[in-house]
This record gives sequence, structure tokens and C-alpha cells, in this order.
Amino acid sequence: MVRLETERLLLRAGDRVLVRDLTLAFESGQNWAILGANGSGKTTLLHTLAGLRRPEGGEIRLDGQPLDEIEPRERARKLGVLFQQHTTVFPATVLETVLTGRHPHLGRFQDEGPEDHGIARDVLAAVGLTDLSTRSMLTLSGGERRRVELAALLAQDAPIGLLDEPVNHLDPRYQTQLLRAVCRRAERNGCFNLLVLHDINLALRFCSHGLLLLPGGHRAGPLAEIVERETLEAVYGCAMRERRDGIERWFFPD
Repeated sequence: MVRLETERLLLRAGDRVLVRDLTLAFESGQNWAILGANGSGKTTLLHTLAGLRRPEGGEIRLDGQPLDEIEPRERARKLGVLFQQHTTVFPATVLETVLTGRHPHLGRFQDEGPEDHGIARDVLAAVGLTDLSTRSMLTLSGGERRRVELAALLAQDAPIGLLDEPVNHLDPRYQTQLLRAVCRRAERNGCFNLLVLHDINLALRFCSHGLLLLPGGHRAGPLAEIVERETLEAVYGCAMRERRDGIERWFFPD
């Protein structure tokens, strides 16, 4: 079972403070939605939690150890990262790209074995791309590439998933299908996810907890408890409408 913690985390962009005094613990079984307006620091926070940039203050600990003291390969076995944008440069096939998710589990000069290929083919089936396994990544649409990137993350099988706009470029069918596949990981012992999302309603449907980045502050906790119309208006700087059907809530800009 893994645990990711922040203590009095401080993030800046130039002279602007994005996140101040963030003290949180992310634990097994949780799916966290990170919600905030454009420029509020969502991607910066995710990259910092992944160890890709240093915070301006505070500390991040993975299983009680400072994140920056953990060797990169070991960190990659525990932290899987899906970036907001990915540029395909090399004409690798879909299957070859998904197999890169297995590299943290291999030795320096070790090739992928039958188990790695089996995992890759299983996740390709899960994202509906089995028939495209031999296609070049350069021939895919934006939505297809996004599904391949998600498949590579699932193949990595790290207990912690850090995903930046994971359903960007996807139609509603694949948004729900892939968020369901990702968030079900949290049902496994020791797994949890942090997802940067723009769609409040997808967050409410799939996530258990939320971190709302407000101007000058933040709110965090069980998502159903912290998401209210007035809070979302402060987060996004616009009027919001709330709709209920007796069971679920939906929010829309007014």
C-alpha cells in the first residue's frame, strides 16, 4: 500500500502564488479530481507531485520518504504520469508505444517478455484498440492517440496514477469507458488516482475526493461535500446552475 503526502506545499509561477500551504494525504482506494480555472496551477501541481519540478516550499513524501530522494526508476514503478499533451516523433506502432509502459519494470538491457506483451494486449483490448495494434502512431487521430497513451499508463501498472486531462479529445463514449477503467484501479489494494479534469460532472460521477484550486486558497475533501454552486462560482469566476434528479447533481455555467 502506497501513500503520497504534501506538507505546506508552495507553488509559484513567476511572482504569482498558485498553491500555498497545501497539506494533504492521498491514500489507497481514492480517486481525486483536481479542479480549477485555466492558469490556476493544476498541471503545475500534478508535475510537482510527479517529481518533475521542485516546489518553492514545503515537502512531498512518498511512503514517508522525500520524493526527491527516490531514484527515478523506483519512482516510475510507483508513479504513473499521463501528460496533458504528448507529441509523437518516432513512427512506433501502437503496441510498441503501449509496451513503453512496461519499461520501469525491466532491467537496463532487458527486452519485453511474454508477460509484458500479454499485459499490453489486455490494456489495448480494454481501451478498444486491439485492431490498431500494428498501426503507426503517426497515422492515428488525436482521440486514438489519447487512448494509446492511457493504455501505456495502464500497462505501467503503477499504484499511483497522475493524469492530466485524461479524456481530452475523447467523445462521450470513450470518456466514460476510459475513466471507468482508470478509476476502477482504486478498487485494488494500494492504488489511487489524481486526475486533472475540466468537466465537473465527470468528476462527480467518477471521483471520490476533490481538490478545488480557488483564487488565494483551496478546498479539499470528499467531493460530494465540497462541491457547491457558490464554491464553483468562486473557482471558475462565472455563474453556475445546479440541477438535481433526487440522486445526482449536475452543474453548468450560466
